[in-house]
Amino acid sequence: MKEIHIREMVIEDYDRFLDLMKHTSGVVIRTADSADAIQRYLERNPGLSFIAERGPKLVGCAMAGHDGRRGYLQHAMVAPEYRRQGIGKQLVARCVDVLNALGIYKIHLDVLAENRHAMSFWKHLGWTKREDIVRFSLITSEDKNA
Repeated sequence: MKEIHIREMVIEDYDRFLDLMKHTSGVVIRTADSADAIQRYLERNPGLSFIAERGPKLVGCAMAGHDGRRGYLQHAMVAPEYRRQGIGKQLVARCVDVLNALGIYKIHLDVLAENRHAMSFWKHLGWTKREDIVRFSLITSEDKNA
């Protein structure tokens, strides 16, 4: 059995990344997940996003970014058949470490309200579910899947 290898995500990983998204429950693919949008995200946040591979297969991903004062995790996921092996924990730790190295010590992420598996995972890692804030969004496009 091949070892898991974690490395920085590059745009050439996009097709395998999109395939992982399609096969991971609790993940919604939006127009903002296009190859162009992901490339812009990676360029804006260099060295902050990581993938996990076993051989040629992409089995996990965690994308991170920041606004200069707060960090954000996006698309943190592990293929169902590779869960409970510490892959997600390693990916998140890499993101947290690089954000901390930049002086970013508070990191946010979004979880779909019905994704109980993800909520359990984040609580297990010590993340806190916020009860004091509500997120509002504004879509300025005709595309409601933006």
